[in-house]
Parts: sequence; C-alpha cells; structure tokens
Amino acid sequence: MNESGSIDLASRHCTPCEGGTPPLSREEVGRMMGQLEGWESFDGRIEREFRFKNYYQTMAFVNAVAWIANRENHHPAMQVGYNICRVSYTTHAIGGLSENDFICAAKVEALLSD
Repeated sequence: MNESGSIDLASRHCTPCEGGTPPLSREEVGRMMGQLEGWESFDGRIEREFRFKNYYQTMAFVNAVAWIANRENHHPAMQVGYNICRVSYTTHAIGGLSENDFICAAKVEALLSD
C-alpha cells in the first residue's frame, strides 16, 4: 500500500480483459489518475510524454517499455523521436480505459523514479 492507503499500481499485474467488460467510469479514472504523475486522460486513453538527453536514452526507455508490455501482455501506442517518447494506453477490447492501463502506466513511470 502507498501513503494514501491504496494498493500501489506498479506492484500489480494485468489481468486478461475481455469484450463485454465496461470501461472504467469517469470517477474511477479520476481516482486512478491521482496515483500517476504527469499523465493526461482524454478520449478513453491516458498518455504521457517523456523527454531524454539523447537518442540512446530514448531507445533504452522504449526497450524497457516494450519489456513491460511483453511481460504484462498489455501494449501501448508509442510515438518515438530523437529525444522524446509519447506513451499512450487504452484497452481496445472494451473501447476505453481499464485498470490494466493504469498498472502499466505506473510501471512505466517507475522506470524513471528515484
């Protein structure tokens, strides 16, 4: 648990999400956004832009995100440039956000935490 009493998202794992499961409500999204830093929520997705000193650091980050995606079986959209990477999560099977999106976002965020 973290200081707010909620379970740390980065310590959780994704569960398979099937069609027919409703996306998170606006209230649930708002509550979960409070556990992330620097992410934005709109149009049924969450995303964050990460900036780096150089291409090597950017690609190391992209590879680490790919490793998380493979391990959790939940894959983001990524836009990659020389020193920038925008990571975006949504759950296509339900047409919106699921807890899996927030779990993976927290794991990505943890890559750069102290």
